[in-house]
Amino acid sequence: MARRPELTFQPLGPERLPDLERLFGPRGACAGCWCMWWKTTRPEFEAGKGDGNRDAMRRQVRAGVVPGIIAYDAEGPVGWCAVEPRSAYPRLARSRTLAPVDDEEVWSVPCFFVARRARHSGLTRELLAAAAGHARRSGAAVLEGYPVDPRGKTADAWLYTGLASTFEREGFAEVARRSPTRPIVRKTIRARPAPKAPGARARAPGRSRAGSSRKRPSSARRGR
Repeated sequence: MARRPELTFQPLGPERLPDLERLFGPRGACAGCWCMWWKTTRPEFEAGKGDGNRDAMRRQVRAGVVPGIIAYDAEGPVGWCAVEPRSAYPRLARSRTLAPVDDEEVWSVPCFFVARRARHSGLTRELLAAAAGHARRSGAAVLEGYPVDPRGKTADAWLYTGLASTFEREGFAEVARRSPTRPIVRKTIRARPAPKAPGARARAPGRSRAGSSRKRPSSARRGR
């Protein structure tokens, strides 16, 4: 999918926190979440709803965490996609339907938010593509998603993890489904290094290719 030239995508750093707050608005995207749902326990989330979750997001970003990317159009911030290593989202590990399927070190895309003016425009797919690029540049080899595969009309508020059809169009493949409407999908975004051949021996450090660097005795000293 060709990216629209009027859109740009930037990782969230401290200097962009005002843009995220402008995008999320006073409700913190949805019900005071501030994209902290996957990072907290339910009691922690409920206790932090609103300002507490916003402050937790601020602290993480100011400490150097890059929790996702922001999309911009001509009017300003217009979309958000959370993307980090799966280990950053402990709630996934506790989920019966979305728990890890194996020990692969993957990055995860667990949340999207799009401003009302840009909904149903294809921006979620463009955010997903941009998130894959960011994860790849950060060293990720595999990107994992947790979309909804609805059986009927579903309100936008329940589609914050994205639609399965969006991930499919971006080349993701289903790897598990523990619920009729909640697949786990993956995409390889970076070639893994080839394994070393069995029995291959590394050259000893400091050893010259030409052999030992020990000096041979001169002909005048031989035989003594």
